[in-house]
Amino acid sequence: MNIKTSPRTGIFFRIAVFLLLGVVQLSAFAQQKSYTIDVSKSTKEIKEGQLQLGGADPKGNKIAVNNYYISYNNKAIIPVTGEFHFSRYDEKYWDESIKKMKAGGISMVATYVFWIMHEEKEGVFNWTGNRNLRKFLQLCADNEMQVVIRIGPFCHGEIRNGGIPDWLLSKPFAVRSNDAGYLAAVDKLYAEIGKQMKGLFFKDGGPVIATQIENEYQHSAAPWGMTYPGAPYDWTASARDKAVTHEGVAVSEVKNPYAELGRDHMKVLKSLATKNGMITPLYTATGWGNAAIIDKESIPVTAAYAYPTWTEKADISPFYQFKDMTKNPDYAPISYDSQQYPAFAAELGSGIMSTYVRRPTVPAESMDALINRCLGSAANGLGYYMYHGGSTPKGDFFFSDEAYGYPKISYDFQAPIGEYGQVRPAFHRLKLIHFFLKDFGDVLAPMVVTLPQGNEKIKPENLETLRYSVRSNGKSGFLFVNNFQDDAKLTDKQDLNVNIKTKTETISFPIAIKSGENAIYPFNLDINGINLKYATAQLLTKVGTLERPRYVFFSNDGEKPVFVFSKSADLKINNLSACTITQSGNEWRVIPNFQASAEFSLEQNGKKTRVLVITKETALKSYLLTTDKQEAIAFSDALILQDKEELKFLSLGKSDFGFSTYPKATIIPLADSRFTQIKDSSPLDNYRINLPVIKPELAQNVTGEDKVQVKLPTLDKGLNDVFLNIDYLGDVGLAYLDNNLVADDFYKGLPWNIGLKQFIGNSKQNELQFYFRPIYKSATYLVDLLPSAKPTFAKDAKLVDIKRVSLVPEYTYTLKFK
Repeated sequence: MNIKTSPRTGIFFRIAVFLLLGVVQLSAFAQQKSYTIDVSKSTKEIKEGQLQLGGADPKGNKIAVNNYYISYNNKAIIPVTGEFHFSRYDEKYWDESIKKMKAGGISMVATYVFWIMHEEKEGVFNWTGNRNLRKFLQLCADNEMQVVIRIGPFCHGEIRNGGIPDWLLSKPFAVRSNDAGYLAAVDKLYAEIGKQMKGLFFKDGGPVIATQIENEYQHSAAPWGMTYPGAPYDWTASARDKAVTHEGVAVSEVKNPYAELGRDHMKVLKSLATKNGMITPLYTATGWGNAAIIDKESIPVTAAYAYPTWTEKADISPFYQFKDMTKNPDYAPISYDSQQYPAFAAELGSGIMSTYVRRPTVPAESMDALINRCLGSAANGLGYYMYHGGSTPKGDFFFSDEAYGYPKISYDFQAPIGEYGQVRPAFHRLKLIHFFLKDFGDVLAPMVVTLPQGNEKIKPENLETLRYSVRSNGKSGFLFVNNFQDDAKLTDKQDLNVNIKTKTETISFPIAIKSGENAIYPFNLDINGINLKYATAQLLTKVGTLERPRYVFFSNDGEKPVFVFSKSADLKINNLSACTITQSGNEWRVIPNFQASAEFSLEQNGKKTRVLVITKETALKSYLLTTDKQEAIAFSDALILQDKEELKFLSLGKSDFGFSTYPKATIIPLADSRFTQIKDSSPLDNYRINLPVIKPELAQNVTGEDKVQVKLPTLDKGLNDVFLNIDYLGDVGLAYLDNNLVADDFYKGLPWNIGLKQFIGNSKQNELQFYFRPIYKSATYLVDLLPSAKPTFAKDAKLVDIKRVSLVPEYTYTLKFK
């Protein structure tokens, strides 16, 4: 058919055809029930020796790096790093916080050394109290926690001047340059840091295994704190680099004529660090957005912030779509050859800071979905910024970056562990992946990513198409599925199939995953010599002993777990509890039928193995324990912290709670009248702890619609903390102790949650005084608030309301075991 049209009619015709094709395409997405991916040719060339990284400790333990992963004693690992700033937290509780991070599956702590906090006045260094770096590192060593030290000199971290002292502004040289005066000042700083860390490096048998040099060099800067309302920002960057300087983490398309000078500066900084004793097997550098790295001498790390406050508005990000991060890192273009380095996603936004004008709320589901996507995109290192929040101290100025409009004190970051040590839902969701990496990171790390054909054409706005990838060696591997997207709601995915073509067969995965969830499924996994062909349950951990291993899986919400094993002549599978087991020509099929847990056993060639299957609800309550006999897993509504042969339970608001352990008889509690064992047929040992009820007395005095005073309660024996919750409507909340500002909060529609133990006993007045500023109808951040948090303005153009004040005790109980 030959259709003649006028130019204008032709335009409308093409638009109509385009729209029609779009409808057809969307309809095809909606109808697609089966997906196929070919992993049979998945290979990766591993290059050794091209990077000048690695080292050994006095015991002979070795760390090495190739172009794809890091190894420890020749075993591939996927390290999990959590950012925690020691100077933003009370030193009395550092040990507890490190134990909390360890309980969450963190293997390395990353921390900044903020220059401005340690040398606020030129030549006068302060390493005492909450600034005691050496004490913090020693506590990390005591808890067998490795450390990444971020020594600046520029840090950012939402600190005034990005951590550079005010007095440097007056000097006759450019900061962040090779000017001799600037380098001399940095040399003095590095010398002081080196003294604090002497004997604590990996080479000495200490915990410090990595050093980050500078931060976002030739990419980002901070405004000098000496500024004025309405004034353009005066950046903490050398004059030559201001043309390429960004506000926050961003894609950088600007050509940098001084890139070579940037690499040279980074190399000079490293030489100053090593000169002052900071010699570590690993060096890192922020590598996104064309930032400079130390070529072949540092691991360039990547970032992903799905809820940034430095953009003009909220938008759908690409960070929940699978890709090959070794070929196309986030925030590309970059200044280095990504094929020469492991993809280390070391600054993942597990939360975000509020600014006065932008206040997004980060859902817990976004955090593990982001990790799923990164691992399924070839990332072989993970890091969270922040993993543990804190409170920014005050010096001659507020150390917080006031020019950017951050809170004066709060650095909560909506992190998995909050400003006062509160453990949040994201903590529990993330640890499910961390436990998996601890036991199976060596299996996953060498595996390469395969993406579905046409994957690059899927847009973040597409809510229908299944998002998945596979990491494998061509025969075995893991299927990654992500059904979360920031600022959008993906559809539930039901009755789908993913067909994975391996070198020898095609494995068909039935998929059922709810909107907002994610999953990792194994195929052709070696279970103590037995081949698990596939499972529609997620692998959590391996416990027990080498002789009698026990594998723990959990079922994701909305799906029925199925385990399919390859049949062999001597394989036996027995139902221990709540399973249906059937055989066909070439496979065994196990279907757990349970409310809480199911267990079955495998036996082949005299080797015995058990498999425990639990619900995701139960898995979220899990903690890994170590005894002198074997590894174990525990489950509890309370937080469990292990210290050798003691378990410390922290229970928020509940004086009675249960805990369970697997395998049975792993933990034998010493006699204590406060707990009882529950005898049943469960595959777990079950206990109940009953503590005396404590009700902290709330004494408050409301002196207006915007002011209230709260007496500090006593911290009774049996309590770890008392949390003050204030449900309010307003703009900003300010808390004063003895007339000093000690806490603040930017309203996001969530109750303000304050841990009081650091204030109890440290006040003359023994009282917190609160003032709440009103929220105005013209507030720019109203667009960020969740629908339930948006106020209704009637006649009034401003609102303030102190709705409810309450105290919640956090109980503590220590159980000793044999």
